[in-house]
Amino acid sequence: MQATTIDEVISFLDLIIEENKEIPNTMGYFAALYQKVTCKVKEGIETDFFDDNPRMEQLDVIFANRYLQAYTEYKNGVSPSTSWQVAFDKADDYWFIVLQHLLLGMNAHINLDLGIAAAEVMKGKNIQDLKDDFDKINVILGELVHDVEEELSLIWRTLAKILKVTREFDTIIIDFSMKLARDGAWKYATSLANAPETNWPQLIANRDERVADKVKLVIDPGFIGKLILKIIRLEERGSIKTKIEILEKD
Repeated sequence: MQATTIDEVISFLDLIIEENKEIPNTMGYFAALYQKVTCKVKEGIETDFFDDNPRMEQLDVIFANRYLQAYTEYKNGVSPSTSWQVAFDKADDYWFIVLQHLLLGMNAHINLDLGIAAAEVMKGKNIQDLKDDFDKINVILGELVHDVEEELSLIWRTLAKILKVTREFDTIIIDFSMKLARDGAWKYATSLANAPETNWPQLIANRDERVADKVKLVIDPGFIGKLILKIIRLEERGSIKTKIEILEKD
């Protein structure tokens, strides 16, 4: 399951989404969100939003293929990167809320895969030439924050009430957190791109371990945190299939 165009990426994500609706399995949550992001990037490419649109499609494909490879490996009983292993291993945890599943996927894909993809697409070139387009991805992701909040509030109705009171604050916090993750991905991309290619496997392995370690708080937030999350989980509405369908809405 490796794509060569952004349309193929979207097609493969469709297959993963439908497969996980049918099973059903929570691995479809991240796939649904990721498909939405990919469609937005495709829209940006088609409207000449980026400085170098062909390069952006190439980056998107390399980036997506890391997720597609990890997903395929895991489903076939092969260990993917540690970051994805941690995320996929929690797919069957009944007490994990939708947001936790999304955060685990985002951690692996943004904090590990994005930096590698950026370094790959600029191999042999000056990676700083990619910076403006890399930052434009941030604009697209920022525009999706509100949509994701709305979708999560359909799953956990109490969130809708919270957002009415804290909308601006919550959006600032989410945007800030995402920016930190993407800034970290860019810093890693530049360090990887500037290192000898023979060092890449070890540098990627080291990064993978650090990224996997980042999600300890998401997985085990302590007694009070777990109690709060269990209450949220019991209040979440709909089946796994329904939740996937909510997350994939335009």
